[in-house]
Amino acid sequence: MSSNAGFSAGWWTAAERRASPNFDPRPDALATDLVVLHHISLPAGQFTGNAVADFFENRLDVVQHPQLVELTEIHVSAHFFVRRDGATLQFVSCNDRAWHAGVSKWRGRAGCNDFSIGIEMEGDDKAAFSQQQYTALNELLAALKFEYPIKAVTTHSEIAPGRKIDPGPTFDWSRLEHHWNV
Repeated sequence: MSSNAGFSAGWWTAAERRASPNFDPRPDALATDLVVLHHISLPAGQFTGNAVADFFENRLDVVQHPQLVELTEIHVSAHFFVRRDGATLQFVSCNDRAWHAGVSKWRGRAGCNDFSIGIEMEGDDKAAFSQQQYTALNELLAALKFEYPIKAVTTHSEIAPGRKIDPGPTFDWSRLEHHWNV
């Protein structure tokens, strides 16, 4: 996969395209210049199956596991989801605002969903992320940097301190190929 793989209407051609209804238009005149990294596993610690994709598409069968019941009325999404095997799915066009950051602030700018791209890594704060994930993430970040005026990559924990911990202590920043202003 080429690092400068193209985009069409905000959709990365190298990703599997999915459709989340959990997005809305970005505010006018705001540059998309931040990437926010997250982790997710549903149920917690489970890295197989389609629960995350189903969750982002509002199709999650919450009766399948007791941990999922609390997600019944929650509607969230991310632009991208990077699976353990490196497969990358895209749920929202990068030209639209995905609902991934919640109440957030980055360097004095509130409402990070307005100007960021959210990337969910399949994982948690206990298990190390896979080499395939770092490879896929590096390709995606290079493509985003080529297409958008990305200035920084940060974490959900940085934009929502005290509320979020992801991607957590198992994320290895040294595996990113580009020096990002975190």
